[in-house]
Amino acid sequence: MDFSSKLLENAVQEIALLPGIGKRTALRLALHLLKQPKENTHLLSDSLKALRDSVIFCSSCHNLSDTTLCEICSSPKRDKKLLCVVEDIRDVMAIESTGQFQGIYHVLGGIISPMEGVGPQDLNIASLVNKAKEGSVHEVIFALSATMEADTTNFYIYKLLSPYQIKTFHLVKSLLLLIHIHFFLLTYKIKYFYQSHLDP
Repeated sequence: MDFSSKLLENAVQEIALLPGIGKRTALRLALHLLKQPKENTHLLSDSLKALRDSVIFCSSCHNLSDTTLCEICSSPKRDKKLLCVVEDIRDVMAIESTGQFQGIYHVLGGIISPMEGVGPQDLNIASLVNKAKEGSVHEVIFALSATMEADTTNFYIYKLLSPYQIKTFHLVKSLLLLIHIHFFLLTYKIKYFYQSHLDP
């Protein structure tokens, strides 16, 4: 692919580094940005810079947040005694998209996977156990993916929580799948809306 502008080439190369985006799509996006008012493009670049520089992890649940304590953990409307354990941030978004869960979350940041060199010490498990020790949580719902590694992680955490007076539940795998399908459909609608507004 030959470029008449080195600046355009650099932009396309950087955009193409994003997952699921090839050079042709990257070029289409770059050309689209060039057709927009400068203010719009600057808003996008400023938003990305702020995202990288300012977004942090919630000190309690490890979800992404703009403040030390995320909106979910700090909300007085949430049941702080009910905690849902999830693998990553996308699971929080998927469950939240249903509008049905009124408790709080705990994001592990992955699952135990010896094949990939991920052990319990690499996950946010210690802080979860601390919540159990403090007695702030009465019920825990495990909402991890339907894999052998996830089952291993569930069992490992369950054993750590067993000395404490905590009720534990496992989200039915078919229900978890439906939640992710619901979230996928919402995401697809947003993606389709965005693509339909791009110039061909």
